[in-house]
Formats: sequence, structure tokens, C-alpha cells
Amino acid sequence: MSDHRAGPAVPSRSRYDVVVVGGGHNGLVAAAYLGRAGRRVLVLERLGHTGGAAVSTRAFAGVDARLSRYSYLVSLLPRQIMADLGLAVELRRRRVSSYTPVSRDGGGATGLLVDNGDEAGTAEAFRRLTGSGREYAAWQEFYGRTRRVAEAVFPTLTEPLPRRDELRRRLGDDPLWEALFERPLGEAVEAAFSDDTVRGVVLTDALIGTFTHAHDPSLRQNRCFLYHVIGNGTGDWDVPVGGMGALTDALADAARAAGAELLTGCEVTSVQTDGGDAEVVFRSGGEEYRVGGRQVLCNAAPRELDRLLGAAPSGPAPEGSQLKVNMLLRRLPRLRDRAVDPRAAFAGTFHIAESYRQLETAYREAAAGAVPSVAPSEIYCHSLTDPSILGPELREAGYQTLTLFGLHLPARLFPEADNEAVREAALAAVLRQLDAVLDEPLADCLALDGEGRPCVEARSPLDLERDLGLPGGNIFHRDLSFPFAEAETEAGSAGQDPATPGGRWGVGTAHPNVLLCGAGAVRGGGVSGIPGHNAAMAALGR
Repeated sequence: MSDHRAGPAVPSRSRYDVVVVGGGHNGLVAAAYLGRAGRRVLVLERLGHTGGAAVSTRAFAGVDARLSRYSYLVSLLPRQIMADLGLAVELRRRRVSSYTPVSRDGGGATGLLVDNGDEAGTAEAFRRLTGSGREYAAWQEFYGRTRRVAEAVFPTLTEPLPRRDELRRRLGDDPLWEALFERPLGEAVEAAFSDDTVRGVVLTDALIGTFTHAHDPSLRQNRCFLYHVIGNGTGDWDVPVGGMGALTDALADAARAAGAELLTGCEVTSVQTDGGDAEVVFRSGGEEYRVGGRQVLCNAAPRELDRLLGAAPSGPAPEGSQLKVNMLLRRLPRLRDRAVDPRAAFAGTFHIAESYRQLETAYREAAAGAVPSVAPSEIYCHSLTDPSILGPELREAGYQTLTLFGLHLPARLFPEADNEAVREAALAAVLRQLDAVLDEPLADCLALDGEGRPCVEARSPLDLERDLGLPGGNIFHRDLSFPFAEAETEAGSAGQDPATPGGRWGVGTAHPNVLLCGAGAVRGGGVSGIPGHNAAMAALGR
């Protein structure tokens, strides 16, 4: 976790220009921009540190390894924000995009290694898997089209919210728009690819933290997919050197340097507003405090803001759909696919039980109320890209971190009374599928902590709700939205009237001086800073 301490938990004044509720990365971005614009800013964070879900921590007792505990990679953070705020943080590119192990009939093992630095080797991997060059050509064409979407859409994320027709004209490709914005993603995937494994690799980007399927008519999968392929106009996912905590520590420094006041250990209990002035009530050290502000920016989920305002919850209850697992290994395990070096296989995104059919089966089993019998997941090994998160002795000894993200494990499977038992069952299910593609048990490679326990920790959606205040454990705060004004928004629905600053930037609420600056904003989700930037622009009336 971040080692920053925000000083005394008592505000230095009774009134500010802006009070930011929540010191996650988006709240820090907003505070830095507003402070640089001369506003008096107070940030109130419930936890004992800033950074929210984007933190690093020594997860295992007596072990010198700082893991990015909840958020792993960075794609959506605009270089513009980093430059504006003077963030001296390195985002390191992963050469390997992904590896997907495949079991052959008769017991053989192979796999698909997508190496961004070796086009010929990647083409050969596709040929070995599918028997021809067709799927690789389709892969290049498909992601060439998503690159065009990224180049057209990403720059708009830090501009006033465009209307649907404006964004469609900006893309300038009606068939592509229809495929990704109007029709279920499964249609485009099935039209482009014929191989079950390749289809699954593509679809996984539509399912991260989102409980849905390829042909969901609500297009949840399309929205999730879009945000996973447009980052910085390329869709690349990078590793923050020093871990996620290095990024949020830099943001906290930028906010303080801009004059913002950051207080931790402060739980906001209510927000009251008459549309022109607001009062924020919070508790710290057993005492209650009240501060006034001309504007309030909320970095918590919209459902949490409703509670603070004393309003009825708006929209359906959010539901997360993931199991987050952190591990430390003494060494990387051997693979059944002997043609691939484990250091290459684990250097990108390692897909497990994520073929197209397996993903559909897992979704149906989870929708019926059961932990999937073949549980899909993907793994990231940050220490291969950034060894600095390990202490010198661990690096020299060959230790590695693994973070596993289990899919199709919705909050409904984890009732409060049985959360621990179901979490252990889900953990066993995902590790069982990992063991199935290894040539040795993962347990033989796990490091032990200072008390002799295996270095494995798992977090269910219910745990994320308790740890981070995410309703239903939803890592996006609520369902993701397309990055444009919907028809009802154009008609002036509550909080999104395009004639108001909040509506113009996609961060408005029913109260003109209360804005969303977190993942629940129209262009929220991921470690991006975009909602923080946009809320700051709205607060400044730009």
C-alpha cells in the first residue's frame, strides 16, 4: 500500500472551494488539477492511505515483495494527464501480449504465444494451433480495425462528451461502428474467427469484471471490450514500474504540490447541498467534523453517493464478477507445452480455460448459481517486466509474483454467511485449471511467508466491497457506459443535461454542484484518471 501519510485528520479550515470524497487515483487527479487552477481543495479518504484500489502492498508477512494488490495494469491513463501533472512514473511495455495453453486430443500440449516483438513467430504459433495462416490474417485485420476505433475514440475521452452521432462520424466507418457499438460483440468475433481458442482470447477483454456473455443484447460485453482495446490509441496494457503504489504516490505528491489538503482515516457520513453550497460531514478518530464547500466531487460509486445524499439508490444494484488472487513464487512453474519458455508465457496475459466454449459454459453455470466447473482466469507476472517490486534477495533467488484474475465469479455466488467457504472453493477451482496446464503442481513453486504459510491471498467481490467500498465488488462502480451521450442524455436526463458543465463532461448528478469524479462517471473504469480530469474541467466551468 502507499506509504504516504496525509498529516493530521483535522481540516485546516472550515470551508473549501472543493471537497473531494475519496482519495483514490481519480480523486487525486481531480485535486491536482483543481489545486493547480488555484482552488482550495480538501480530499477526504476513509482508508488510512491514499490510492484506493490502485495501491501496492506487502501482502505476505515477512516477505519483501510489493504487489499491486487490486489493480494490476495501466492502459487508459492518458499521457496528457501524466504530462499536465508532471508525473515521473515509468509505464513499461510488455513485449508478450498473451499466451494461451491448449490441450490436444491424445494428451499433447501446445499453446498460442502472441509476441508483439516477433511477427513471424506469432504467425507460426497461429499456424501450429489452427493448421493454416487464416486465423492470424484475421487477427491482424480484426485488431487493425480496433486500432482505428482507438485512434478515433481515445482522444475524445478527455474532451466534452460527444453525442453518439458525433462519435460515429469521427470514426467514419459505419460497418465497424455497427459491429462494435450496435450489435452484440459475439457476432463480430464469430464472423472474424473460426478457431475456438482464438475466439476465446478475443472475447476475454469483454468479460473482465463484467458478468455477461458474447451475445448479451444489453451490450455490456461491447462496452467492456471497448475500454480494453482503446487505451492511448493503441490498446496496449503497461506495467507501472514500482507497482501501482508508485503511480498513486506520484498523484498524491502532485495534489499536495498543487496545494490540495489530503486527509486519511476520514469516513464521510453525509453530503448535504442546496445546489449552490454544500456541507460534508465526516468522522475521524471518533470525532465528527463538518466542512463547507462550493462544490463536492465524489470519487465513490454513484450508489454510495446516493446514500451520502440521503437519496434512494438509482439504477440496478452493481455486481462485480471476479476473484482476485495474489501469489509469490520461488520460481516460475514448468509448462506442459515444452515449446514455450515459462518466462515468455507468463510475461504477458496467461489465459487459462478461456476458449470461447469454455467461457460460455462457465457463464451459464455461474448464472445458475454455481462456481464454474472449469473456471476461467488469466494471470499476470509483473515481476518479469518490473523486478523492482521484489527485494534484492528475492530477485537474486529467482522469485516471481503472479496475480490471477478469475472470470465469471459474480457477487451472487458469495453470500455473506458463506463468503469464506465459496471463496476457497473458487480459489481451488481456478488453481485446478492452472495446474492442468503445468508440468508440476503450482504448490511446489509457492513461496512461504515469514510464518511458513503459502504466499497466496484471494479476494472475492464481497471482500472488495468490504475493503474498498465497491458496491457488489464492482471494480467499475456500476455498468460501464459507452463514451458518448445517449439519446436520453441528449434530452436532458437528471445530471447529464449537456447545457450544464457536469452534463457536458459526463460527470453530472441531480445536483449542479455535486459531480462524479470516479469510475462511475460516463467515461469511467480502469486506472485512467479520466473521470478525475473531466470532473475538474466541469468544476472549473471549462
